[in-house]
Formats: sequence, structure tokens, C-alpha cells
Amino acid sequence: MNAPAFAPDETAALPPAFLVGLVGSGIQASRSPALHEREGAAQGLRYIYRLFDFDVLKAGLDSLPRILDMAQALGFAGLNITHPAKQAVLPLLDEVSPDARALGAVNTVVLRDGRRIGHNTDHSGFAEGFRRGLPDAVMGEVVQLGAGGAGAAVAHAALSLGAQRLTLLDMDPAKAAGLAESLNAHFGPGRARAATDITAAMRGADGLIHATPTGMAKYPGLPLPEDLLHPRLWVAEVVYVPLETQLVRTARARGCRVVDGGGMAVFQAVGAFRLFTGLEPDAERMLRHFTRMMAG
Repeated sequence: MNAPAFAPDETAALPPAFLVGLVGSGIQASRSPALHEREGAAQGLRYIYRLFDFDVLKAGLDSLPRILDMAQALGFAGLNITHPAKQAVLPLLDEVSPDARALGAVNTVVLRDGRRIGHNTDHSGFAEGFRRGLPDAVMGEVVQLGAGGAGAAVAHAALSLGAQRLTLLDMDPAKAAGLAESLNAHFGPGRARAATDITAAMRGADGLIHATPTGMAKYPGLPLPEDLLHPRLWVAEVVYVPLETQLVRTARARGCRVVDGGGMAVFQAVGAFRLFTGLEPDAERMLRHFTRMMAG
């Protein structure tokens, strides 16, 4: 007897499947799920991206080991890691890439063959977004606000991009001092310094990098006094939800050249997609996807 015409073809190969996720706090507005899933669909993959939001789970960093265990047990290909877990995840990993170890922060964990391998694509993501947005920026004296996980990545990127001296400020002065010491060990003495007086630090600055959560929907506001922004200054933002943070809006109004956080968001996702799948993403297509999402 012939098989019914509607019977499924059991010999047909299913496309490769990838289950990935994002771990962090206050991440419900993240564009990462759509950005990854759309690129996966465009490549003919079954690609599912899930959120592990500490706020929704009513949990803290102490739940991070359980989340990693669960993701491994369920066959996740990997996890993106964001605030506040980029440094806390380090002792939970089996291996850390040289870049991530130098940065002291991980934003991408690949789960493969029972092992957890940490990477950092924030560094390359920020650098590519900056090169595109501010290709001729003067890089003499640069001030950076924030010395956490994202801050470490963008600080390395800034010095790699040619910043002559980077001044770091953080709500935790010890964190800024520690990052400055690490940067000087990597890039050479005097390339980075910690400071506590933002007014003094901004005198003579060519550019400002903002790498704190201030400006996110959960943490509205400006990270520095408005009158420290002037037309000779360029400003690079890391926050991308909303894309026009109060800092971006105010800096533009005061005549600064500005690059928003969208470039870093897209190009770190490009790197993470490559690590999760082993496939080459279409960076320009992902950038177009992101632009359409943010415009909608």
C-alpha cells in the first residue's frame, strides 16, 4: 500500500537547531533575541533565543550557577551575559579566551562538549561601532565613565583604537584604579589613570565614553553634569535601549559629535552568533535588522 500523500518525509533533514539565551538584570527590552533569531532564520536555522532576567526571576547573582547548570542540561549552545554578571560568571567557567581573560569580563559563554568557554565580543563590537560612527575622532585625552564588565571591554577597545590617555571614573574608585592598573600592564605605563573628580577629568578631554547603566529605562538620567559637554567633544554611548539616551540627546543638542550604543549592540551580537553557531553571520544584514527594529 502506498503511503498517504500527506505523510511527512521522515528522510528529509531538519535544519540545524540552536538554543541560546541572555542572562542579566532588566533585560526585557533587549533586542538580542530578535537580532539573533532573524539572522538564524535568514541562514535557514532553527534558532531560539531566551531571556534569563534576574528581575523577572526575582533572583540575584547567586542564581547564576543554577542558570548555567540548567542551560547545559537543556542543550543550550551558549549564553550571552550582561549586567551585572559579566565578571561574576568568570569562576563558573572551564576555559576563558585570552581576550576575555585580559578584560576580566565575559559576555558570551559557549556551551559545548560539557564545557563552558567564556569569550568577550563587547571589545570588538564597540571598536567596530566606533570606527563606523566616529572614523576621524581625535584620540588624545579620553574620559570614560564606568569600569565594570562593559567598561573593561570598551577601555581596551579605546586604547587599541589609539587613545593616548584614558581617564577612568567609577562609583567604586577601587574598581577604576584596578582597571587602570590592568590597562597599563597591557598597553604600557601612563596610558590609563583613575580619577574621582569628573570636572577636572573633563578639562581638555577630546572625547567621552559612557559605560554605565545610566540612561537605561531602569536607570534614567545623565551620568555627568550637562555643562561639561561642549562642541569640541565627541561622545560614545554604550547603552542602546533606548537608542537615544538622555546623554545622546543632550550631547547632540550641545554640539557634540555622538555615536550611540547601537553599533556595539549589533557587532557584539555578530561575534556571539559566530561563536554559538560556527557560521559566519551577515553583519550588514544584522545591522539592517537592528535599524528596522529600533525605528519601529
